[in-house]
Amino acid sequence: MKNLPTNISRRHFIRISALAGGGVLLGFEMLANTQAESMAGAPLFSPNAYLSIDPQGLVTLMAPNPEIGQGIKTSLPMLLAEELDVDWNKVVVSQAVLDKDKYGNQTAGGSSGIRTRYEPIRKAGATARYMLIAAAAQTWNVPEQECNTDNGWVIHTTSGKKLSYGELSSKSATMPVPDNIKLKDPAHFKIIGKRIKNIDNKKIITGQPLFGIDTRRDGMLYAMVSRPPAFGKQVQSFDDSEARKVPGVKNVVQAGNVVAVLATNTWAAKKGRDALKVEWKDISKLESTTEHIEAYKTLVQQKADKPDRSDGDAEQALHDATKVIESIYEVPVLSHAPMEPINFFADVRDGKADLYGPTQVPGRVRTDVAKALGITEENVTVGMPRQGGGFGRKLRSDNAVEVALISSAAKAPIQMLWTREDDMQGDFYRPNGMYRYRAAINNHELTGWYLIAAALNSNKAASAENFPAGALANYRTDSHGLTSNIQTGPWRAPTHNALAFAEQSFLDEIAHELKKDPVAFRLELLDKAKNNPVGKLSYDIDKFKSVINLVSQMSNWGHNTQGRFKGFASYYSFGTYVAEVAEISFVNGKLKVHKVYCAVNCGQVVNLSGAETQVQGAIVDGLGHAWYAEITFDKGAVQQKNFNSYKLLRMQDAPPDIEVQFVQTNEAPTGLGEPALPPIAAAVGNAIFAATGKRIRKLPFSSSL
Repeated sequence: MKNLPTNISRRHFIRISALAGGGVLLGFEMLANTQAESMAGAPLFSPNAYLSIDPQGLVTLMAPNPEIGQGIKTSLPMLLAEELDVDWNKVVVSQAVLDKDKYGNQTAGGSSGIRTRYEPIRKAGATARYMLIAAAAQTWNVPEQECNTDNGWVIHTTSGKKLSYGELSSKSATMPVPDNIKLKDPAHFKIIGKRIKNIDNKKIITGQPLFGIDTRRDGMLYAMVSRPPAFGKQVQSFDDSEARKVPGVKNVVQAGNVVAVLATNTWAAKKGRDALKVEWKDISKLESTTEHIEAYKTLVQQKADKPDRSDGDAEQALHDATKVIESIYEVPVLSHAPMEPINFFADVRDGKADLYGPTQVPGRVRTDVAKALGITEENVTVGMPRQGGGFGRKLRSDNAVEVALISSAAKAPIQMLWTREDDMQGDFYRPNGMYRYRAAINNHELTGWYLIAAALNSNKAASAENFPAGALANYRTDSHGLTSNIQTGPWRAPTHNALAFAEQSFLDEIAHELKKDPVAFRLELLDKAKNNPVGKLSYDIDKFKSVINLVSQMSNWGHNTQGRFKGFASYYSFGTYVAEVAEISFVNGKLKVHKVYCAVNCGQVVNLSGAETQVQGAIVDGLGHAWYAEITFDKGAVQQKNFNSYKLLRMQDAPPDIEVQFVQTNEAPTGLGEPALPPIAAAVGNAIFAATGKRIRKLPFSSSL
């Protein structure tokens, strides 16, 4: 074998494979399985759960994690194809079924898909490749060392003889697992790092059924559900007499704290729900946003009993300071609002449940549905369609549990669909929060930093390890949580999405107060952390500097074009370093973001096209929510019910250009789906300050401009 330097022992390979992803990643019952298939007259080379090759040479690659728009269905099979050494254009990619024993943890969240599976899946491809080589060498009676592969062929380098993978498939199934596996040197990658089109592009643009909402089963009824109109309410009673008169309505059932109308089509179900009369009772306090804000104002003035982090003595540094800079930043509640509304299919009968629908956590869905129905997990199947966005909303299993209970009560297969209003009023929201920063200044230097943060249902409103922790002798962060009956949950880049805006804006404030360039000021602090670190240092200084320096070059930082103003921010999350520069100007008297420059250090990029799309999408998502979006509550009820009041970024308001560059590295990939979102709000806010002299400390921007 040539150019394959990474040595992996058999024992290490099996151990890592078993531990990856929280479960058994590769099924090494493969020899028995493949031999049994051959004896049954259906020879198939399937050395592990991720791939198979039939005698006709058809290579099928399996994508184990849910596809929620992050491109994982394309990029994970690319890892297989790279090490297997096949022509990408001649493979079939399929969504894997839920199977913990074969695939381990199949969650899509935390920007973890590529990060956790990069090496294990490459090893799966490399294992199959070695077994194919062994089969060819045995056929030719030559040493394996004289054989190599190229785009689906095993070649005897001395004689030039070659056999296709299809021709070798049956024999390969009888080969033993190799003792040592060598992975490719990144210098010889043919697929990884290239631009590969999304595997589902054609199906998407031609309207083929890919999504949960496309599910059709015999005897299926459509469900629309009446839910509490406010957090803190519960079903008391309902009258379904008028609902049952609607043509197409077949049944009305209660399942927990909801009432479902079942019909032969979605419109009939909706009309039936409109005619349903439900009485609701209060079971807890009906909260309002104004009350939350007032509580935060008190909390951020209070020292926590135990800090998230405390280096030196920040309070003493503030006391001794010649000047103290103090600012309070606020962020609102946000809805996930994916383009695909919540939906799910369930068919519960005879002690079994068959489910199919959008989820980021199919394993949790199986567990929670089994518990809700009182059946074993072995009797619950969960299919994974492509999804029209997740952003953390589908890390919850409520929609699957709800439809399973409805199906069980109705004794019928059910397709449940939420309207946009249902979706926006029944979300698990990004918590709102308030952040009080104080900076101690002595002799024109930053000598102390104290943050007190408060957020809804979160005792960790601040990150203890965030930069500039480690760069300052006196540094402290405190967190307060405000308990609420309003549902909250992970929203794209949890905690970071709010904290980055506040932190990076405040750093900009300090830089201007010290009359230092904002970029140079960050680099100066990073040098302090490198030369004289204080306490735990959880970030890589050189990687941080790599993106700051790169984006400075990309944006020609420090040289403003007439009428254009720039703002800078940099942030670290999910193992990835991102620096962004936003360029804005006035157009017809209104501010517009003209361009965003973004530098990313995320390790090895797997699919360059998909990676750029992820970064650009995160920036647009973050910018839209920072500029317009806000959810408010009045007596427990959501005030924004659709996109007319919960505005997202329109095409005419989006930056015409988002330039993305990746720091070149052969290190293993880190997270990418989320890290580009957190810094964009601060980059734009800092640009607004450069343009207007006005510091915006409360999101959304539209409420302050």
